[in-house]
Amino acid sequence: MSAINLKDKTHHDNFLPENQLILNAVSEGIYGFDLEGNAVFINPAAEKMTGWQAHELLGKNIHDCHHHSHSDGSHYHKDDCPIYNTLIDGIAREISHEVFWRKDGSSFPVHYTSTAVYKDGVMMGVVAIFRDISIQKQTEQSLRQALEQVQALSEKLSFENQYLQLELADRTGDVEISGSSTPINQLIQQIKLVSNTESTVLISGENGTGKELVARNLHRLSNRADKPLISVNCAAFSSALLESELFGHEKGAYTGATSRRKGRFELAHQGTLFLDEVAELSLEAQSKLLRVIQEQEFERVGSSQTIKVDIRLITATHHDLLKRVEQGLFRMDLYYRLNVFPIVVPPLRQRLSDIPELVSHLIQDLNRKLGKKISQVSQKGMQKLMQNSWPGNVRELQNVLEREMILAHGPILEFSQLAMSAPLEEVDKVVSNQTLQQVERLHIINILKQTQWRISGSGGAAAVLGLPPSTLRSRMNKLAITRPI
Repeated sequence: MSAINLKDKTHHDNFLPENQLILNAVSEGIYGFDLEGNAVFINPAAEKMTGWQAHELLGKNIHDCHHHSHSDGSHYHKDDCPIYNTLIDGIAREISHEVFWRKDGSSFPVHYTSTAVYKDGVMMGVVAIFRDISIQKQTEQSLRQALEQVQALSEKLSFENQYLQLELADRTGDVEISGSSTPINQLIQQIKLVSNTESTVLISGENGTGKELVARNLHRLSNRADKPLISVNCAAFSSALLESELFGHEKGAYTGATSRRKGRFELAHQGTLFLDEVAELSLEAQSKLLRVIQEQEFERVGSSQTIKVDIRLITATHHDLLKRVEQGLFRMDLYYRLNVFPIVVPPLRQRLSDIPELVSHLIQDLNRKLGKKISQVSQKGMQKLMQNSWPGNVRELQNVLEREMILAHGPILEFSQLAMSAPLEEVDKVVSNQTLQQVERLHIINILKQTQWRISGSGGAAAVLGLPPSTLRSRMNKLAITRPI
């Protein structure tokens, strides 16, 4: 840009015609100042943005017209103005955090530069070029708000994750398996042998033996330990909902599907999927599960798009799956797919020597949970625990301990009110002479008697059996179990 002739205050004679056309055409506002800080040139873009006409500002101190205050309304002294400081030291400046004030009293955020103008090596004045950055500021504000929302959601999800982990830890306890009996040592050996493979594992055992604990150990010791372990209790969902839970659904796939949802298979991608009570799967769901195992792909409910997954599958059941195959309730081909490496979790009555170690471990956990300071079990109390057949297995032992600790007034547990279950010889005789369904019916009745036929609640039969109350009621109806009058 050519230098400004400060002897002539007209705003057009100081520029060549071609320069004048260019300055008038640009969208940025342009001011020219003389060495005293008075306006000598104002282009149309500056007039449009500020509402001030050129003839109103030429020859005047522009700072006093629309740079007189900060954005908060406080006074902005001319001596602090970067434009006027450039007049003093000739140093170019670039500012993005100030506002210009319009003629109507409103303001707008600006980005501006102030640059000295020289002629023959002598500074003749300053040119200020500015633009309205209102939209940019609004965008930045929106982005900041969006970032704050994302951070808030992230914190919420982190909190929920911590809550779920604490809840899970409270429900399952330590991932290590307590005990040193022969059956437990054999179980641990099996876990170590298969954990680092990709083989499908079928865990079987009675309710309350710790099948989920075995699954968590298998995942923890596997090459997928840093990936998610996704668990699904197949008995907790109806046939229709279970499909959606496993494979996900598209929006509108069925009544109530208001948005697209990922299924557990997608969530378990590159990790481990644990299907508890797999015997409860419908035949249709079994067919889809078989395809996922074979092809490692599936479709969401209501979609034809194929989704590829990489999962390690672990399943568990307290049923005799082979018998269910014979009854036509479970697919034979799926049974052989799941039964690649079977693991049987021994019932507590077959490892009574583990009870002292189990009790010690459970007391530590329950002390933290209940805020107690129980130190030990009396010798007589431990004898009672060791003589019980524990039809509800470790879960029943945990519930008995928790009740005793709640009632305890001192540091030693006596178990004076512990109701003894049937002798082990009688239990083994019942198991050997009756069908699985008959054993299940008898077991539920025994637990109901122990809990005075109370189904729900912390001391109810459902809690002892480790089942949701609705599932227990369903099993009672199926097995024709009714409370005696």
